[in-house]
Amino acid sequence: MSDKNRTSETNPGHAPSWYAHSANDKTVRPSLEGEHTADVCIVGAGFTGISAALQLAENGYKVIVVEGERVGFGASGRNGGQIVNGYSRDLETIARRYGPERAARLGEMSLEGGRIIRERVAKYNIACDLVDGGFFAAFTDKQVREMAHVKAHWETHGHTGLEMVSKAEVGKYVKSDRYVGGMIDKFGGHIHPLNLVLGEAAAVESLGGKIYEQSRVSGVDMGANPVVRTARGRVTAKYVLVCGNAYLGNLLPKITDKMMPVSSQVMATEPLDAKLIEELLPANYCVEDANYVLDYYRRTADNRLLYGGGIGYGGQDPANLTGVIRPNMLKTFPQLANTKIEFAWSGNFALTLTRIPHMGKLADNVYFSHGDSGHGVTTTHLLGKILGEAVAGHSGRYDVWSSLTALPFPGGKTFRVPLTVLGAWWYGMRDKLGV
Repeated sequence: MSDKNRTSETNPGHAPSWYAHSANDKTVRPSLEGEHTADVCIVGAGFTGISAALQLAENGYKVIVVEGERVGFGASGRNGGQIVNGYSRDLETIARRYGPERAARLGEMSLEGGRIIRERVAKYNIACDLVDGGFFAAFTDKQVREMAHVKAHWETHGHTGLEMVSKAEVGKYVKSDRYVGGMIDKFGGHIHPLNLVLGEAAAVESLGGKIYEQSRVSGVDMGANPVVRTARGRVTAKYVLVCGNAYLGNLLPKITDKMMPVSSQVMATEPLDAKLIEELLPANYCVEDANYVLDYYRRTADNRLLYGGGIGYGGQDPANLTGVIRPNMLKTFPQLANTKIEFAWSGNFALTLTRIPHMGKLADNVYFSHGDSGHGVTTTHLLGKILGEAVAGHSGRYDVWSSLTALPFPGGKTFRVPLTVLGAWWYGMRDKLGV
């Protein structure tokens, strides 16, 4: 059921996901044709690009967004829909790697992505099934201790929404015998991600911004007024923001050499009896476990269980998506053995070697951001806003992010996948052995 050979029957141009099926707006926008001018041209209509576009449009900039497929086509419209705060590496790791001053600055911003989402949902009345609360589930006492340590450190950066959960209390959040404890994040939550990005895109357009779909960029000409080229059109702008992430392809090797596409698989059950889904997830929090290759799941607004997991380095998908995910779902909820899986899909996110997003410039007026490394729902909203700030001349926060060293993957494009797979196997074995 890979999206590489299937598309949504009800929402053409999207992966065959429950999100595409249940999207609020399935309107196909026009493709770019002819000559256009803008203050800012943005490449990519996912969370990063649309977040930047909205930040700029709110401040009076003439914005054009150019998208190769559909708004939210990539990871932004296919992910688990979980608002997970922070980054793919904890703040202690960031401090050791980049120094305490930059860790403190990133700590100041670590909850902002979730706040941006909530502010925009309220301001623009976006119907995206926003629910507060997230639960991190631990399989071992070691994972519980690690969570407690992270909680204590995160609280030094002002995060007051974390609470440890004992084994006896796990049932308040998930009805499963797999876990020995965990931690809740009251500032976490979950949303319908495709409806969120579609709602934000509509907000951009309400402020005069233009979004063109099915307009894959074939080149970016640098210069005093850079030009973004597609097969049938061109945009000349004062600034260009490149926000293609894992779906950028080989357009700009200086960016893509420092990231690797990684696929994750998701499925959605048929609608469950309301009493059953409330029994499985009583608090309606989203859940992710603490393993290196983790599972994540939540309730949907129409009482499905949406369950994700698995990983494909290099963007490779398994032949049978449900064959990867369903066994783990049944380990968690064996009572769903006879439940039908109605949707299964995959999507790629951009992984960096450091697991920290990579921001920078290709020229003085050409910025980029990519590599949110699995924590993209919140960080894309933050970093898109920061790109908008940088264009407006407020570069303080951009300077912090762009100063973080980005490294190429060992082995280049030829060997980066097998070497990363080997590392993931090692950490996966540690999880299984509880060490």
